[in-house]
Amino acid sequence: MTSNPVTVTVAFHVVPGREADFHSWGWAMLGASAQQQGFLGGGVLVDREAEWHVVYRFASEGAALAWENSDVRAQLDTRAAELARETGRRRVRGSKAWFDSQTLTPAPPTPPAKWKLWFVNMSAVFPPVLLFNLTVLPYLNNLNALFRTLLLCLSVTALVTWILMPRLQRFFRKWLYPPLQALRGRHKRRTA
Repeated sequence: MTSNPVTVTVAFHVVPGREADFHSWGWAMLGASAQQQGFLGGGVLVDREAEWHVVYRFASEGAALAWENSDVRAQLDTRAAELARETGRRRVRGSKAWFDSQTLTPAPPTPPAKWKLWFVNMSAVFPPVLLFNLTVLPYLNNLNALFRTLLLCLSVTALVTWILMPRLQRFFRKWLYPPLQALRGRHKRRTA
């Protein structure tokens, strides 16, 4: 046993559709643990679609073990079994381990499917090309085909790069990156 603070992170895979129930359970569990001697704090975190983490911190290893072996905790764990499955547990003593270079960084969001990127690109390129062909090109018939094409490419590329694509990417963000948006959406709902 040690007198250094102990932080425990327990990972869960939540049953789809039971996220709100699990969130309530996590905070109820932390509320009950706050009644235990040596409790320093905790939180409920979500990582990606259905990976949740319940984090709690106690002043010592003995205080953390007393909470984990308590009857109240056993009852709460029984209730959690219908909401989620525990997928991992990490126990850290002191605070040095949180700053080690071996700590894992979250993975970047996966890129969208190619067909989704194609759709967004076509949505950005087709309207200006059509507009250019209908309004500007009839006036440039006397110009060399090479210069007409260069003028078309320069105009459309600039319009797509600086005006259309940033707006379309913002508009289609939830569709292109659904796990990231699901995470942000849950966070916004919880803090509201």
